[in-house]
Formats: sequence, structure tokens, C-alpha cells
Amino acid sequence: MASFDLAQQPHRRFNPLTGEWLLVSPHRALRPWQGQQEAPDRSQRPAYDATCYLCPGNTRAGGIVNPPYTGTFVFDNDFAALTPDAPRGSVELGGLLRAEAESGVGRVICFSPRHDLTLPEMSTPDIRRVVDVWAEQFAELGAREDINYVQIFENKGQVMGCSNPHPHGQIWAQRTMPGDPAKETVQQLAYYQEHGRTLLADYLAIELQQQTRVVIDNAHWVALVPFWAAWPFETLVVPRRAVQDVTQLTDEERDALADIIRRLTIRYDNLFQTSFPYSAGLHQRPTDGEAHPEWHLHMHFFPPLLRSATVRKFMVGYEMLANPQRDITPEYAAQRLRELSEVHYKQAPEPAAS
Repeated sequence: MASFDLAQQPHRRFNPLTGEWLLVSPHRALRPWQGQQEAPDRSQRPAYDATCYLCPGNTRAGGIVNPPYTGTFVFDNDFAALTPDAPRGSVELGGLLRAEAESGVGRVICFSPRHDLTLPEMSTPDIRRVVDVWAEQFAELGAREDINYVQIFENKGQVMGCSNPHPHGQIWAQRTMPGDPAKETVQQLAYYQEHGRTLLADYLAIELQQQTRVVIDNAHWVALVPFWAAWPFETLVVPRRAVQDVTQLTDEERDALADIIRRLTIRYDNLFQTSFPYSAGLHQRPTDGEAHPEWHLHMHFFPPLLRSATVRKFMVGYEMLANPQRDITPEYAAQRLRELSEVHYKQAPEPAAS
């Protein structure tokens, strides 16, 4: 009987952060039809756009005028999904039909006054200022009695539903714990109670020993394609030191996080020579007043592009009805990302004419 080969044969992989499984089918990468193709986004944007509601000095909804900001800029989302004044209450219809009022705060973080930049095109010090804003916002919102979880994230690119190309992220802070962080809390707590160490500390030690899925690292952070990655070029960014939230990072660790984000996102852009779309965000401890020593801060990057700037993966069919599935292995994805230059393709010299 032939031996089991992760690189060639269909198999399941376990995600210890959520307690869920995904299906890996590497042999399917050989099928003739390679997925939906779309036009790549290679448009050039101006440094300032008079029609952009996020640019400095421009008018937003309700006649609010942005200040002439020169660094980062944070404001309450004009169309927030959560509002702080939502009345408490719940409804039960027949026992199985339940609804509860949910309150919270939605904010927007403009990373830069420049309309034409994305994170990989910003300098490391400018990204460090974004990291500082994440920490400030987590501390401010997490201190509120009506907030028990703070989700910081970025949607980049039209295919990820980003409605404005100006470089920005969002914060949704809410009274209850949302689904995925709640699953991660359960899994990390069970592991910590059994082993006395964080789940991600032990997982990171395995990845650093094997090196097959590590993409880049520095003195304080490691970016890797997780063993259980569902998206084609999904990555997980993990601090070497187990901290529960971004406010606990030292100055050196914040600098190193900015460095790892810039280097990783440059690799994403260079992969298919396009502004690489993704959804990314920090997962960190709940802000319910408990210490949560089981929590190990980390950052997820979920990009949809599969084989080129015009081919992306859809989570449909089996993924929606059963569990996630991928074709290319996480090891192959990590190798592809590792081999890429850290000089952004827009800054690289043009190849010589043949």
C-alpha cells in the first residue's frame, strides 16, 4: 500500500484555533478549468481625490468635513453596523426563534492622507503609526463597560467589498463576543488549562522547527501559512512573545509588527503583480474585564486570489454546506510567498527589452 503523501493525496487538516476541519485536495490543481477570471486592478490613483470622502479636507455624509490630517485619522463610521444607543432587549418566538439587541461602536481608521497608497506602499514608520492607533483604539474602546470585544480589520480591494480605495481599516467594537473569536477563546482556554502554555506559542515552536510554512520573520514576529489555511495564500502573523493584545507590545515589538506587515503585503502584491486584495484583522483577548492568559495575539490575512491576478477562489458549494476546501497545499503557498522579492513591483526596475 502506498504511503500517505500530504503533497499529493486528498486529506483533512485540523484547525486547533477553531476546532474545525478543512479538506485539502492537491490533485485538483491539475484539472483543466482553473476558475473564474476577472480583470486585474492596475488603475493609478491620484495622491488626492476631491471626490473621496476619506481624503483630508473633504466632506463626508451629513456635511462633516475631514480635518487636514497629515498622518492617521480616526472617526466614527457614518454608516456603522453597530450603534451605542441600541436599546437592550430580546425576542423569543416559539423557543427556537431568538433575537437579541446588540450595541456597539463602528470606527474608520485612515492609514494615510495619501489616496494612492496601500500598506505595502507606505513606509515602515508610517505603518508603525497605524499600529499605535490600533493600540490606542483597543485601549479606549475596551475600557468601556458596554464593550466586550474589539475587532480591528481591513478590507482591501473591490473583490473584498471595499467601497473606497483610500487606505483605511475599520473597528467594530461590540457588547457580545462574535463567533470566530469566541471559538478561538474556547480552544485556547482548553489548551492553556491542560498545558499551562498558549496554543499559539507551542504551534509557533513547531513551525519554526519545520520551516516549511514560514514565509518571513524578524526578531519579534513570524508570518506563516498556517497548516490549516483555508484560503489559497492565507497567512497568520504571530508574535514570538505571548501577549494578549496589541497594547502589551513593546516599542520594539510594534516596530517589528510594522516591518512584518510591510514585507508580507509587498510579497502579496508581487505574487501576481497587482494590488493584492484581502481581508485582514487582529484577533486578541476579549475586553470583559478578565485577564485571559490563554489568549495569544495574532493577525489573520485572508486573500482570495488563487492562480493569477484574474483568478480567485470562491467559498461555495461544499465550502458553504460542509467545510472549507483548498487545492494548493499550504506548504506550496508558503514556498511561493517565500521566493518573492521584498521590493515592491511598482518600485522594481523594468526588465530589459529582449
